[in-house]
Amino acid sequence: MSAESLKQKAAEAALDYVKPGMKLGLGTGSTANFFIKALGKKVANGFDVICVPTSIASQELAASLNIPLTTLDDTPALDLVVDGADELDAELNLIKGGGGALLREKIVAAASSQMVVIADDSKLVDFLGAYPLPVEVVPFGAAATIHMMKAAIKSAGASGAIRQRNNIDGTAFITDGGHYIYDCALAKIENPKQLAKNLNLIPGVVEHGLFIGLSKVAILATENGIKKIEL
Repeated sequence: MSAESLKQKAAEAALDYVKPGMKLGLGTGSTANFFIKALGKKVANGFDVICVPTSIASQELAASLNIPLTTLDDTPALDLVVDGADELDAELNLIKGGGGALLREKIVAAASSQMVVIADDSKLVDFLGAYPLPVEVVPFGAAATIHMMKAAIKSAGASGAIRQRNNIDGTAFITDGGHYIYDCALAKIENPKQLAKNLNLIPGVVEHGLFIGLSKVAILATENGIKKIEL
């Protein structure tokens, strides 16, 4: 079974957590797109929800499917967010941000009573870090921020190269919020909670891709069916 098929199965399984009248957060990325498309089919058949997207891309996809949309300004408390992950461990610590939407994704996750993670089982790892950790950084003084990030990473017992994310044409990738992203190739993060705390203390760091304690449920699609992790 292809990776895309597994993503779709995980996304469709998450619909079991969606109840009529819910206020939902819509994640960003290829797996989240499958969920948005599946939700769009239910909405077309009269299913009642209202949703907050975590990126411009997710907003455009949901709007094209006539999914009712709102904002956190108008709807500051959500029932559920369904989103993908670039990596997750057995404690449901996550690395997110491969699509560049980590800031809005974390804001929406924090505003939600429950976060359901959807992924294929290749995303489940013993230790986070094989997938480069994205860190969203203010352009002003970025070099100073990177210097502080290196110290913060070392203090948490990790190490690795830090590279600015660029577009295909070589220009700097800019997030929906107007910031840079730096990807940290750390290989193995033995203490994600400490690293998250260290990065949070750096003024130029807008947000990082470590999602700690935000999800209690993960739906993983495997060749043998759906596997759930529930904390």
